[in-house]
Amino acid sequence: MPARIVVAVLAAIALLLAGTGTAQAEPTPAELEKQIDDMWNQLEPTIEQYNQVHSQLKENRAKAAALQQQLKPLEAQVDAAMGRVSDIAVQQYKIGRITTLDALLRGNTPTDLLDQLATVNAIARNQHAEIQGVAAARDKLAGDKHTLDTLIAQQTTQDADLAAKKTQIEGKLTELQKLRQQVYGSSGATGTLKPVACPVDYIGGPGGTAAKKACDLIGKPYVWGATGPNGYDCSGLTLTAWAAAGVKLRHYTKWQWDDTKAVARADLRPGDLVFFHSDLHHVGIYVGGGWMVHAPTTGDYVRMAKLEGRPITGYRRPG
Repeated sequence: MPARIVVAVLAAIALLLAGTGTAQAEPTPAELEKQIDDMWNQLEPTIEQYNQVHSQLKENRAKAAALQQQLKPLEAQVDAAMGRVSDIAVQQYKIGRITTLDALLRGNTPTDLLDQLATVNAIARNQHAEIQGVAAARDKLAGDKHTLDTLIAQQTTQDADLAAKKTQIEGKLTELQKLRQQVYGSSGATGTLKPVACPVDYIGGPGGTAAKKACDLIGKPYVWGATGPNGYDCSGLTLTAWAAAGVKLRHYTKWQWDDTKAVARADLRPGDLVFFHSDLHHVGIYVGGGWMVHAPTTGDYVRMAKLEGRPITGYRRPG
């Protein structure tokens, strides 16, 4: 069959399909939500990695600055001790010369001269020991600072690499937001943020305080890498909730897992953390009745959500 006839036939089929409405249909809200979830589960680990590296970098820079402050007085002590030893060395030389002459003129015995020199030498040895002790402390701190500076240089490179990915990450976030708008309109919100009273169960103590704080933050936008007050990512939300109870959590999901203790599902109570996925890249805070509060994804808001049907890895309790 001539090529022009094949092209004509294919064009006719395409027109026929278009006319009969059998062209590919728009994705359903459920299909779009699945696309969003799949994209987000690929993206969120990178965001949590940024939280880890950026937090470590800030802490290590503070440690390096503290070590530098500790080095200054030690260096001053070494300099002062070295000055004292230098003075003693000069004094020893002068005493040695004078005492030798004096021994010749006045008839002092060689033993007298040796005793005087031994005294001066003993003083010099004490000063030398002092220098060695201070210098050893100084050198240890200098070594620690060198190690820390090397680590900071590595983390600075990692931090810069992740920052360079910011455009790519924000581009993907924009894609997710567009998908969400297709499903839910320009607000990007999915359903009711607080469908029931929050917290569902009221308890006292730090857990109750943390749960209440999380509930108070419902409606705040998801902002990656943020710990408030204008937006939160998942670990930033749990960090802020527990800070209200006087408990410090670090801004990285795996650190929050490490810094808390395991609890059974049957023992779950408001304030406990709920972790998701095998790599622990998402976390929420339990508020009772099978509900949690979490910062779900870009374009969304801090909201309540049911635990049921989610890929839960474990439950942990701070404090």
